[in-house]
Amino acid sequence: MGKTIIFLTGGRGMVGKNILEHPAVEKYEIVAPSREELDLTDFAATQRFMISANPDVVIHSAGRVGGIQANIAHPVDFLVTNVDLGRNVIMAARKAGVQKLINLASSCMYPRNALNPLSETFLLQGELEPTNEGYALAKILATRLCEYINRESEQSHELSLCYKTLIPCNLYGRYDKFEPWHSHLIPAIIRKVHEAKVKNLSEVEIWGDGMARREFMYAGDLADAALRAVEEFDQLPDLINVGLGHDYSINDYYKVAAQVIGWQGNFVHDMTKPIGTKQKLVDISRQRGWGWMPTTALKEGIKKSYHYYLEEQNE
Repeated sequence: MGKTIIFLTGGRGMVGKNILEHPAVEKYEIVAPSREELDLTDFAATQRFMISANPDVVIHSAGRVGGIQANIAHPVDFLVTNVDLGRNVIMAARKAGVQKLINLASSCMYPRNALNPLSETFLLQGELEPTNEGYALAKILATRLCEYINRESEQSHELSLCYKTLIPCNLYGRYDKFEPWHSHLIPAIIRKVHEAKVKNLSEVEIWGDGMARREFMYAGDLADAALRAVEEFDQLPDLINVGLGHDYSINDYYKVAAQVIGWQGNFVHDMTKPIGTKQKLVDISRQRGWGWMPTTALKEGIKKSYHYYLEEQNE
C-alpha cells in the first residue's frame, strides 16, 4: 500500500505550515496547493482539484483570520470568505466521495456569556461575541455542515462519509502574523515589547486592565493533534475541543514576553480600548478521553515565536 494522501487546505497559513514541518508528516503524501494553484472560493475549481487529488483524508485549515481590529473593520470579508472556504472544501470532498475529513474550527464559535470551561455541547446556546461574530458564524456553518453530512451518510447506508471537527483554542506560534492591523494577541505583544526594547521605551500599553483571561496553544501542538487525528481517526470524537485546559491573563502574556525578549520596563493600561470576552477556556474532557495533550510550555512557545519574528525582521 502507498502512503495515505492528505489534501491540506491553508498550507501557507500558520497551522498549515506547522503541519507541513511536523516530523510525522513524512509518513504521508501531502497535497497542499497554494492560493495561486487553487482558489478555494471557486467551487468548480475546488471540485476538480479534489477529484484529481483523490485524497484519503482532507484537513481543512484554510481561513481568513485576524485579530480584534481586523474582525471589527472587515466583518463582511470574515463572514463571506470563510463561509465560501468551508462550504466549498466540505462539499467538494462529499461530492468526490472522500470518506474522511478533519475540519478545523475555532473556540470563538461559543456563546460570549457561556460558562467556562466551554463544552462542545454549548454551540448555538447563546449570543456570539460581537467583535468576531462573522468569523464565528462561518465556522459554525462548516461545523454543522460536517454534522449534517455524517447524519445523512448514516441514514443512507450507501455512503460511508465521516467528517469531524477539531475546535482549537486560540493559537500562536511560528508563521504567525505580526503586522499590527491583523495580528492576534500574542504576536501583537511580541512586536510591541520588541519595539519597546529596540527604542529603549520605558512603558508598554496594554488594552483594558489586562485581567481578561485567554487560552493560547502553540500551533505546533495543534499540528500534532491534527496528524494524530489522521492516524487515529476512528477513535476521534466527531466534535472535540483541542486546548491546554488552563488559561492565563493578558497581563501574564505580557510578562512572559518581556522575560523572553529581555525588556524591563513598565506596563500601563488603556481602559478605553476593547478587550473582547473576559474569559474563553475550552473544556478538554473529550480530548483527555482521546488521550492527547499539548506539550509546549508558554515560555518555550513564545521563545520560538519570537525567534521566528526576528528571522522575519532580518529577511
